[in-house]
Amino acid sequence: MTLPAWLLQFIENYGFIALFFSSFIGATIVPASSSAILLAALAMGAAPLSTFVACSVGNSLGCATNYWIGYLIGNPLIPKLQKKKSGRKAIYYSQKYGLWSLLLSWLPFIGDPLTIAAGIFRLNFLVFSLIVYTQRIIGYMVITLYFLYN
Repeated sequence: MTLPAWLLQFIENYGFIALFFSSFIGATIVPASSSAILLAALAMGAAPLSTFVACSVGNSLGCATNYWIGYLIGNPLIPKLQKKKSGRKAIYYSQKYGLWSLLLSWLPFIGDPLTIAAGIFRLNFLVFSLIVYTQRIIGYMVITLYFLYN
């Protein structure tokens, strides 16, 4: 995946703050690949540990924001989620499997709608955080280590 020139320039100019915000936005419904952002920063020579931390924290807080948007707005968001296949699946999995559905939250397309559905259906936030943040952090760790050792 090639990132737009403006995003690469943003990362180059603003460093870890840009990585944090880009990863935060990548965790929301806005279509952005936070994994590609991480890889781009590493390829540009950013410090691996700081890059990993900035992306992990930004993305995890983005997921928390999704949860709280779903929690605070609630049922009125369901018709909006149902407009897309990934949203319909997120609603179905959240209703059928509850917290277990969050084991899929790291996946592209369905992951972000699942974090919103978790809030809508008021799944336990502490367990949500444990499952979702762990998956995101492990994912970034794998990408960072793969980049460093290949």
